[in-house]
Amino acid sequence: MAQVSPARKAAFFILLAVDRGERHSDDLLRAQSLSKLSAVDRNLATALVLGVLRWQIALDAAVRPLLKKPNARLDVEVLIALRLGAFQLLQMDRIPARAAIDESVELVKQAGHRFASGMVNAVLRKLAAGGKKTADATSAYPQWMVERWTQTFGEDTACEVCRLGQAQPVIGVRVADAPVEQELATAGVELVPGSLLSRARIVLAGDITTTSAFREGRTRVQDEGSQLIGEIAGTGTAILDCCAAPGGKTLVLAERNPEARIVACEVSEPRLHALRERLSPLGGRIECRLADATHLPFEAEFDLVLADVPCTGTGTLGRNPEIRHRLVEGDFARQAERQKEILASALRAVLPAGRVAYSTCSLEPEENEQVIAAVLGATASARLTPMQARLEEMEREGILISGAAAKLNQCVTPAGYLRLRPGQFGTDGFFVALIEKM
Repeated sequence: MAQVSPARKAAFFILLAVDRGERHSDDLLRAQSLSKLSAVDRNLATALVLGVLRWQIALDAAVRPLLKKPNARLDVEVLIALRLGAFQLLQMDRIPARAAIDESVELVKQAGHRFASGMVNAVLRKLAAGGKKTADATSAYPQWMVERWTQTFGEDTACEVCRLGQAQPVIGVRVADAPVEQELATAGVELVPGSLLSRARIVLAGDITTTSAFREGRTRVQDEGSQLIGEIAGTGTAILDCCAAPGGKTLVLAERNPEARIVACEVSEPRLHALRERLSPLGGRIECRLADATHLPFEAEFDLVLADVPCTGTGTLGRNPEIRHRLVEGDFARQAERQKEILASALRAVLPAGRVAYSTCSLEPEENEQVIAAVLGATASARLTPMQARLEEMEREGILISGAAAKLNQCVTPAGYLRLRPGQFGTDGFFVALIEKM
């Protein structure tokens, strides 16, 4: 595509792959093909992909009325080119309108839809003539999603969740020690402390993925909330991570429990292979198994089980914006049935007096409180344990920074669950509960 910039070309094909359900945007934006671009083009491609996915509903609402037949079915390549052009015209300040329009037209031509190039040109020119308009964040989400958050959390919180989901999340990293942090600084990566954890840092400038510390596994990109889940789970002598891939929380468990027997399970063979690769620097200390977490092949073997269950991921919409376009309201109940099975299986795998940490990156009660209530209601030998006590213990041990326990205790619900809303401490949204087997 000689007449299309490398950044727009890359963004176009990533958006096509996301639309086809091939991979998540986060995975594609870290792919090797994107790393070959210059830093400027890589940053622009990332901004275009995430921006289009975040504002897709509002972009379509702006573009559709300008078509001769607003409800006409458009080829996916044409629709994505229109969204790319519209996002640049409506949401980006430093992109010349001519570049946004002309390259969108060229993308359509070179994608084999030359007949549609005139329409794309005309629609985008009309859009440009109308000037930039401020879009409300709630217009970028399905209406049913905004309504259910309003009902669950109240209007102000629902609007705040939507607003934060439209912003670029911070890049959280985990550093092993001060020498690694100094090494990153020497490599041009500027870090500041995280909000909660002593080992968490936030990247302010630089590309951590180009450093030897990142390539060698001595530091990794990981949201601080994700790190927090692994830390809350705590310590044990025999530990099971029953839904382990991609392995970030498994690594936290391994760091905190260097002498423990750790088993990491994953139901997908490709994901298990990727998990083994990621954990390989530990020299085989973690046993990786192919296993369905709903039917774990263990009976009272572990004193700690982490059940970080598959979920709808509505706490990560800023990082994974395409989720909002795939979800339907029935997904929450379907996910909950599997989550109940996983939690019940995890409780069977844990020893008496052992504990299970149940977590999701979902905001939805069906996947969180209601799962816990259903399983505990059917299991006489299990009970919730106080989250506040665990948080205060973590601060005494230096895992949490000074004052973090008090901040997190404000996020503990009356029932004893910890719920982090997206962006509350610069993290994604998470839910975690600690359950003791009596």
